[in-house]
Amino acid sequence: MFNTEALLKELTFKAIRSSGAGGQHVNKVASKVELIFNLKESSVLNEEQKQRLFYKLENRLTKEGVLILQCGESRSQHKNKELVINRFLNLIRTGLIIPKKRISTKIPKSVIRKRLKNKRNLSEKKANRRKPNLD
Repeated sequence: MFNTEALLKELTFKAIRSSGAGGQHVNKVASKVELIFNLKESSVLNEEQKQRLFYKLENRLTKEGVLILQCGESRSQHKNKELVINRFLNLIRTGLIIPKKRISTKIPKSVIRKRLKNKRNLSEKKANRRKPNLD
C-alpha cells in the first residue's frame, strides 16, 4: 500500500501550548503537538492515492492541500506525538480503502410472493373491520 517509515519522514511537527488543566506549569511548556502533512508534495503516495485522499479528506485539508492534525490529550509532548501519528496513519489507511462495487441481485420469486401474500392478508383484515353492507 505505502511505506509507513517514508511517510513519517515527510511529516512536520510543531509543539504549541496546550489549553486545559495543568496549573502554572501549563503556561510554560508546549505539550500540544501539531502534525503537518503536505499531501500535494508527498513523494511516497502515487497520483491515484493522492486523488483518493483529496476526495476523502477534502473537509480536513487546507486550500493548499495540507493536512493539519492536533493532539493535546495528554500532558506529555511525547505521548501526544505518538497519539497524533497513530491518528494520522489510521486516517491515511482508511482513506485509501477502495470500496467494493455493489452487485445488484434479482429479488427471488418467493420473496415477491410472500410480500404479496402479506399485503393481501392485511387488506382482508382491514376489509373485515368495515361495517357490513346490508343492501
